[in-house]
Amino acid sequence: ETVKDLIRFLRREDDSKDIRQQLGDAMILQNDLVPLLLYHHNDQVLFQAIIRLLVNLTQPAIVLFGKVPTDPTTRHHYLAVTCHLQAYKQAFANEKVFTVLSETLYNLLQLEWEQRQEEDTLLIERMLLLVRNVMHVPPDPTLEKNVDDDASLHDRVLWALHMSGMDDLLRFLCSAPSEQQWCMHVLEIVCLMFRMQTPSQLVSTGGARPEREKEADTTELELLRQRELAEKRNRMWHRSSRHSRFVGTYVVQGHKSISDNDLVFHLGVQKLAGYSHDIGKEPQRRPKRRLLAPEAEERRRSAMNVRLFLRTFCIDFLDACYNRLMYSVKDTLLLEKGQQNDESYYMWALAFFMEFNRLRGFRPELVSETVGVRTFHFIEKNLTNCYEMMLMEKKDALPWSRRMHLALKAYQELIMTLEEMDKSKEESVRESGNVIKCGNLFYVMEYRELFVTLFRKFDETKQPRSFLRDLVETTHTFLRLLQRFCRGRKAVVVQKKRVKRKKKSRAQAQPSSSERSPEECEAQWQQLSQQLIAYAQGAEAVPDSAVPFDAASEVPVEEQRGQATARIQAALLAGQAGTAVGLLRSAREVWPEGEVFGAVGITPEDELELLRQIHAAKLPFEDVPVEDDVGPEEMEEEENEEVEAVSVSEKEFNFTEYIKRFASAPVMKACMSLLRGYRENSAHTNHCIVVILHRVTVGLHMEGLLFQLSAFRVFQAILADPAAHVYQELSKFARHIVRKFFEVAAQNNKSFVELLFWKSPANVHEMTEGYGSAHDGGGLSKKGPRWTEEEQTELDKLFSEFQDQIGGSQDKDVVDHIMEHIRDATRTRKQIVAQLVRQGLVNSSKELKRRKGVKLVLWREEQEMELQRLFEEFHKSDDLLDNIVRNLTAKRSRKKVADKLLSMGLVSDRAQLRRKRPSKSSGMCLQANSNNNADPWGDDHDHLDVDSDDEKESSEDEGSSDDDQPIQRAGARPAGARPAQAGLAEPVLWLGNCLRRTADDREEDGISLPVPLVPLSEENEDAMENRVFRRLLRALGVCSPANHEETFWRIPAELTPSRLREISDCLSALTDSDKDDDDDDDGGHGVISQSGGRRAEALQALLKRRKQR
Repeated sequence: ETVKDLIRFLRREDDSKDIRQQLGDAMILQNDLVPLLLYHHNDQVLFQAIIRLLVNLTQPAIVLFGKVPTDPTTRHHYLAVTCHLQAYKQAFANEKVFTVLSETLYNLLQLEWEQRQEEDTLLIERMLLLVRNVMHVPPDPTLEKNVDDDASLHDRVLWALHMSGMDDLLRFLCSAPSEQQWCMHVLEIVCLMFRMQTPSQLVSTGGARPEREKEADTTELELLRQRELAEKRNRMWHRSSRHSRFVGTYVVQGHKSISDNDLVFHLGVQKLAGYSHDIGKEPQRRPKRRLLAPEAEERRRSAMNVRLFLRTFCIDFLDACYNRLMYSVKDTLLLEKGQQNDESYYMWALAFFMEFNRLRGFRPELVSETVGVRTFHFIEKNLTNCYEMMLMEKKDALPWSRRMHLALKAYQELIMTLEEMDKSKEESVRESGNVIKCGNLFYVMEYRELFVTLFRKFDETKQPRSFLRDLVETTHTFLRLLQRFCRGRKAVVVQKKRVKRKKKSRAQAQPSSSERSPEECEAQWQQLSQQLIAYAQGAEAVPDSAVPFDAASEVPVEEQRGQATARIQAALLAGQAGTAVGLLRSAREVWPEGEVFGAVGITPEDELELLRQIHAAKLPFEDVPVEDDVGPEEMEEEENEEVEAVSVSEKEFNFTEYIKRFASAPVMKACMSLLRGYRENSAHTNHCIVVILHRVTVGLHMEGLLFQLSAFRVFQAILADPAAHVYQELSKFARHIVRKFFEVAAQNNKSFVELLFWKSPANVHEMTEGYGSAHDGGGLSKKGPRWTEEEQTELDKLFSEFQDQIGGSQDKDVVDHIMEHIRDATRTRKQIVAQLVRQGLVNSSKELKRRKGVKLVLWREEQEMELQRLFEEFHKSDDLLDNIVRNLTAKRSRKKVADKLLSMGLVSDRAQLRRKRPSKSSGMCLQANSNNNADPWGDDHDHLDVDSDDEKESSEDEGSSDDDQPIQRAGARPAGARPAQAGLAEPVLWLGNCLRRTADDREEDGISLPVPLVPLSEENEDAMENRVFRRLLRALGVCSPANHEETFWRIPAELTPSRLREISDCLSALTDSDKDDDDDDDGGHGVISQSGGRRAEALQALLKRRKQR
């Protein structure tokens, strides 16, 4: 009962863990619980209660507190609990304790599955948890000051576990098919057993030292000896024969003091070389947010008997347990049966035991379970996920960085294993390795781009130096494998993914209406007139599949009149008389107001004259290609091609082009940062760094990438090192880079200034070949020829002359006039607009956009009556103006409708037209749908308040296209947002996955916090800059960065998990519908996207009129 009372007390402890600390201060575990466990283990009730209490008391401090506390008070409690745990571990370094546990566990495992009671299963799990907790206790560096080959506390616990036979029971649990439910517990214990070991040390234990280790020790001793001799010579040189009290005073010419005078030096001449103005000053403290990430716990060499036991355990584990255990653990992880972040143990075990197998004598059958394409995919997925979480959870960036490092180590060992398979004497093993490399590792783009991405995303404040070292070594091995693979083949075909930004068009390019002469226009009209007369008089059937507007366009239907006119003209230019007549009549039905396309009862002669005017007109709109008449099957195939967003193709791989991906400043900075510690690096690490730098700089003739002052400081330290002859490879490379720099400096006197900056390949090209060469023909710039000072002056003059044309005539604007009068006729409109913005002549390129559409000014009598009827119908609704705008037959902007209501006297103040809201909310955040059964992608709109301030009211004009369009409610599908047509299918799928994952996390954690959307792939990064994709994000309620301190868009906390899943399902349905769209009801022409209420109503009206005919 006393033991149960202690268990009940522990349930009531507060956040400071006061009861746990009191029990630790009283040494209850050492003085009472362990003796009870040893001498009363036959009492089953008491034994089970003691095990429960021991499991509770030995829980890791990181589990109790959730994370390492930062505030002083909580951190003090955390350290106190950790000290008690270390004392508990001392009590478990007893062979008798583990003997009692192993005997009890053995007896329980002897029972058949049917004979085990629930209490037996719980007892097995608790004993495994107890062993896990004891192994998890970290060492105390202040108390354990053991040297290598000495027995530490962890070694003594391992030896007690071995002598009790617990290790045999662990191997049995791994290999027995009926005990696979304990696979995660056993894997944790095994990982914690080897936490201080390295595979190389265990492999070399118990045998003769290999020659490689002897050579490494000899080289290290030679380095130390050379440095010691250099220091002795340096001290001898500084020693002067003159007494120190008569050192003298010197004036150093050419070395200024803190004033403008020469430096007065009061010490010996021998000490002048190391003089600096910073001597004696307090070094500047580095900000906490810029501190380097701490390294993981250090490894040490255990006692010989412990290493021999662990080596034997590894051999037996690989022979009988590894494949079965890793299969069970992988299955548990994929089915999400384990706890959070259990993947870390899986990746650690994969890296450790595969390296042990590789160093001991490679046997691929022992690790066959973890050598395959699925393992590569699993590790790559976890690596990417850890990086995303490291960016999102900034407070927990270090734990996620360690997990990311474990994933990288596992990936490194997989690549090393592939290299070992190439060296195998068995043909089947070599063939298996080639299948993995050719069909997946080198073929799939994600695997090839992984290392480039990791280099560019490296952050020394979150990722330790050891991560960078493993990244460099892994990249070196991967490049060596890839080069060897390409060298033995004539051509290597790899996968290539490309995002299609434009829709395909089957139409032939037609000459623009502005390029035709009057004679050509008249001749073509004579050819078309007979066909048009036949269609107009009904002699031939007019095709009814012509649609005058683009239902998937972002431009509202009522503003597509001008585009409809351009479509009719394009059909006439293409010689498709029937299509032109059909478009004209359809446009008359969609836009009857104003009789722009003729009256309802127009005669065939007037209709023919209207077509002639359209044919001869010089329209300001771009010509719209008209598709040829094709069958339903061909149309369906064409539409499938149009909606594909990501084009997956194959191309011939070029190794040199792939190396160019590493030619960037982040890669060079990371490599030089690691090379700065060349003394602490191993010889293999220094070799890997030099080979990568040599491939990029010397191999691509881009030595200028390393023309940077910090890199030269590293080269200076290498060349001045007393043991420089040991670093011959580094010294040779450093001399080559410095020599190339002085060759460039002899021709470019600005090279010394360039040393202050890291450079891109374009900067290197300009620095070595001449400034401006990248624009004048170097082929490294896509922005067109550079603007000279004379051209900029000419552009400024032309803009001042024609700037009154902004917003004026629809035929020509200021840019058109500039293009006619500028001397360089090769300049495009886009280049001119960009240069105008760059020179500050206009604030934005939007100011120079051509106006499209026809303005609606007059209100007819029937339209006023309709407006009054709608006002009386909706005057009691929550959003009066919104309902009126949506139900008007002739669509008008909200501002026009509001002005008309005021002029008719139906309302006296604009405030009466504002939406009635129960509480203030942001227009960017998603609001729950009041109707649970409503479609989240329905046609309903939730508009923003109109004319909420005078500034917005004054900024709207009658011809506006974007401002007049109602802003859809969050959750509504944006107009024209077909992801495949915009090249956004993959980003939309990624967005849906992020929303669903956020919903799962919020349901599991029970809390809702804003979650940033972090794009990793280049495709998703481009999508976040895409205007259409950002419009989709706003429509879904995703919040944009609030200030300059925020970088990513965020999923707001107001969204419930059910709402997030609903939106995610709609996004999936959106992409699916773009792939498999049905034909129209009339046997139709293709896919018409129901993306908004206006388009749906216009389409329904059109179909209704056709059926009536």
